Amino acid sequence: MKATGIVRRIDDLGRVVVPKEIRRTLRIREGDPLEIFTDREGEIILKKYSPIGELGQFAKQYADSLNQTTGNIIAISDKDQFIAAAGPTKKDLLLKGISRELEELINERDSVLASSEDKNFIRITNDDDNEFTYQAISPIISEGDAIGSVIILTKDSKIKFGDTEVKLASTAASFLGKQMEQ
Repeated sequence: MKATGIVRRIDDLGRVVVPKEIRRTLRIREGDPLEIFTDREGEIILKKYSPIGELGQFAKQYADSLNQTTGNIIAISDKDQFIAAAGPTKKDLLLKGISRELEELINERDSVLASSEDKNFIRITNDDDNEFTYQAISPIISEGDAIGSVIILTKDSKIKFGDTEVKLASTAASFLGKQMEQ
């Protein structure tokens, strides 16, 4: 663990304030759920809760299956990071934070089909070097909340995405959202 040098007192209701700098760095907003863990040394650990993170293994298998079927790169994210990925850039995406543009797209519940030449093409990670030539993005909605996204990508400039990739991303997102509701 990294020490911050910040000390806070617990109030009479058992509350403690998480400093603004830490909330901003970890992208924790008012109303965000946090998981509370304890360890054997008596430490209390707060972790931003990811509802779709519970589907981690299932999402990985789903991404692998889509990758095998389409040959495209598949990435599944929650609202903070990629929880599953399949294809040649799997290691570059897995557990990497998503970009602000992708976070906004998820929050706005928008779907995107774009080539790297289009103005609506977005970076999916903060250090994305735009090596992808096409993207199809669909938000995952569960119980009315936008909780993540399914992204289909390619680096092959000979491949052009269309309705099929949009429908695949949308179907995968819908399926994962329904899995969360069970």
